Amino acid sequence: MAYDITLIPGDGIGPEITDATLQVLQATRLPFAWDRQLGGTAAVVATGDPLPEATLASIRRTHLALKGPLTTPVGGGFRSINVALRQAFELYANVRPARTIVPGGRFDGIDIVLVRENLEGLYIGQERWVERDGDPHGQAESVAVVTRSGSERVIRYAFDYAGKHGRKNVTVVHKANILKHTSGLFLEVGREIAREYQGRVSMNELIVDNCAMQLVLRPEQFDVIVTTNLFGDILSDEIAGLVGGLGLAPGGNIGAHAAIFEAVHGSAPDIAGLGVANPSALILAAAMMLDHVGETDAADRVRRAIVATIVADRVRTRDLGGTASTKEFGDAVARRVA
Repeated sequence: MAYDITLIPGDGIGPEITDATLQVLQATRLPFAWDRQLGGTAAVVATGDPLPEATLASIRRTHLALKGPLTTPVGGGFRSINVALRQAFELYANVRPARTIVPGGRFDGIDIVLVRENLEGLYIGQERWVERDGDPHGQAESVAVVTRSGSERVIRYAFDYAGKHGRKNVTVVHKANILKHTSGLFLEVGREIAREYQGRVSMNELIVDNCAMQLVLRPEQFDVIVTTNLFGDILSDEIAGLVGGLGLAPGGNIGAHAAIFEAVHGSAPDIAGLGVANPSALILAAAMMLDHVGETDAADRVRRAIVATIVADRVRTRDLGGTASTKEFGDAVARRVA
C-alpha cells in the first residue's frame, strides 16, 4: 500500500527542489501516492487564495504533507501561509535538526535538534495601536500567550523525542528572569516534566541570551533544545548558520493529527529557474517524513547519501562552494540511495 502524501511544490525554487527530492524518494523504492496541491503565489494566480480549500482538504485526508517554500503575497490582507497551516492543523511542535555535513567549517560535530513551540507566545498575532500623546499610533502593544497545556505538550514532545532517538539531554530555554509569568510558566512546566524522565533524559535550563552565546562558543554541549515560539524562531536560524546555512536546514511541523515537513528557507525568487538551488533542506525534510511514518532505514539511507554526495563525491551546489546544478545534485544523491 502506498503512502498517501499531500505535495505542495511551492513558489520560486520550490518546484526545482521538489523534483530533486521526488527523485531521491523514488530511489528508496518505497510506494508513494502524491496528491499535488497549490500554495503561495502559485495558488493566488490559479485560485485567488494563497491557501486554497483544496489544499487544506487534502491534508485533512492524508494527515501528511511535504512542502517547498511558499511566498505569502505582500498586501491584499493575506496572512502568513505557514502560520495559517500550523493553526489549521494544530501543529504545535516545530522540529529543526541541524548536523554538521560539510567538514572544515568553524564547527565540526554539531548535532542539535531544536523543538520550538509553534502556536503560542508573541506569534498569536494579538496586537493593537494605543493613542499616546495625541498620536493614534503613538504606542504599539502585543500580547504573548503561554498556556500550561501548550507548554506541557511541546516540552513532553522534546523529552519523548530525546528518549526515542537515544539523546541524553534536553535544554529548556527561557527568559523567566524578566518575563516571570509567560517564560516562568514554560520553565516551571519544564522542571515538572523533567522529573518524570529522571534517569533516562537529563535536563538543564538556560536563559535565552546565554543560550545564544553558548551556541557560538561551545555548540557541542547541546543535544535537544526546547523553547517558546519567538526564541525558537531566532535560535533555529542561528543553529542553521553553525552548520552551513538554511540550505541544509529541514523542518517538521508536528501535531496530534497531521504533520507537515518542509524546507525552512525562502522561495529565493532571484535564482528561481536557474537550476542552482540546493535541494538538501527539502531532501532532509523528506527523510524526517520517512522517520515519521516508520521508514527509519530508508530515512537513514537518504541522510547518509546526502553526506556521501557532499563529502566523498564532492558534488556540491553553488552555496556549498561547488558547481553542481539542482538536478545534478539530486541525481547524485538518488544514485547513492539506490
